[in-house]
Amino acid sequence: MPCVKALSESLTADLHELYRHLHAHPELSMQETATAALIEERMAALGYATSRCGGTGVVAVLSNGDGPVVGLRADTDALPVAEDTGLDYASTVRGTLPDGSDVPVMHACGHDTHITAAVGAATLLAESRDDWSGTVVLVFQPGEETAAGAAAMLADGLWDKTPRPEVMYAQHLSNDLAGTVHLSTGPALAMADSLEVLVRGEGGHGSRPEDAIDPVVLAAHMVVRLQSLVSREVAAQDAAVVTVATFHAGLKENIIPAEAVFTINVRSLDQGVREFVLAGIRRIIAAEAMASGAPEPQVRELYTFPLVHNDPQETARVTEVLTGALGAERVSSRPPQMGSEDFGALPDAIGVPGVYWFFGGTPQEVIDADAPTPANHSPFFAPVLEPTLTTAVVAAYEVLRSRLG
Repeated sequence: MPCVKALSESLTADLHELYRHLHAHPELSMQETATAALIEERMAALGYATSRCGGTGVVAVLSNGDGPVVGLRADTDALPVAEDTGLDYASTVRGTLPDGSDVPVMHACGHDTHITAAVGAATLLAESRDDWSGTVVLVFQPGEETAAGAAAMLADGLWDKTPRPEVMYAQHLSNDLAGTVHLSTGPALAMADSLEVLVRGEGGHGSRPEDAIDPVVLAAHMVVRLQSLVSREVAAQDAAVVTVATFHAGLKENIIPAEAVFTINVRSLDQGVREFVLAGIRRIIAAEAMASGAPEPQVRELYTFPLVHNDPQETARVTEVLTGALGAERVSSRPPQMGSEDFGALPDAIGVPGVYWFFGGTPQEVIDADAPTPANHSPFFAPVLEPTLTTAVVAAYEVLRSRLG
């Protein structure tokens, strides 16, 4: 397998130090204040013009004469996860969620790697300005985990304040083999919708259920019936996921509560399937409530993620570039993933193609071990530094550079 193009020792050491700092100092979605300040400092030192957008979002622009405008997005937020990696730079940070909850914070999805790789690619571009012309737009986006960040930047006039790229790129760390890159053509990541359902009944004594409308039983029927949407109403060749992952009701075992609350997460790759499933959810919830003689439940949208669609023509070109830079054995295609991302909103807002790829961070010996490989959002998720970072830096740099004059 060909070796990944080496970076200079000084740049590699600098990026490792930056990564360790970011990993040890994570910040929750839309609270990335210190992270944004550090990004501004690093990018300004490289000669990029920086500006804030969407609160804690940072845009860094390097104009280098006439030529194409190309963009790369790197997300910056962390997750409410208690780190258990055992790293000497593991996070011990705590943060506060919007509801006031005190939680541990960890870069459990690799966004610290994304920032570091973008800074690395930005450094190579700044150092090679004599070899290219055009404009590079780096979007350091907050709030990816909550689908708030891309929307906030767009609402704040991102593409009115910033040169509009002719193409947008993004990359994401995965638990695949370190040094490898994987792309999908067409649909790459699913649309996602999260809903909160408030089921209202009539409370009462546990010994007299005939005097109450039990929202626990009612909500339980809803949860079970919702599972039939995919298994019995969505065509087998279409992809959809309906998950109920939280359910809360009551305070004591002999009191029938007045309310129950549960949340639903929906994934889909086709807009028609998405609309069908969401309509089916509301139909089932309303029908079950009516069958129990209960008031109509309240359904509240928590967030929604757009489809990430890889432009086929640009994906083919990017695949050629990555193959040339990393070696054919390191680059492969993959089917669409049911995970979700808000990156797609950025190119979609200005009608330009986007391409999104994954790069692995797990060493071969871990993959070969007779144990599950820690994945994104796990408290044990910790990429090996190399060749992970070098692969991500080279991939971002080569793809951007290939579009510049």
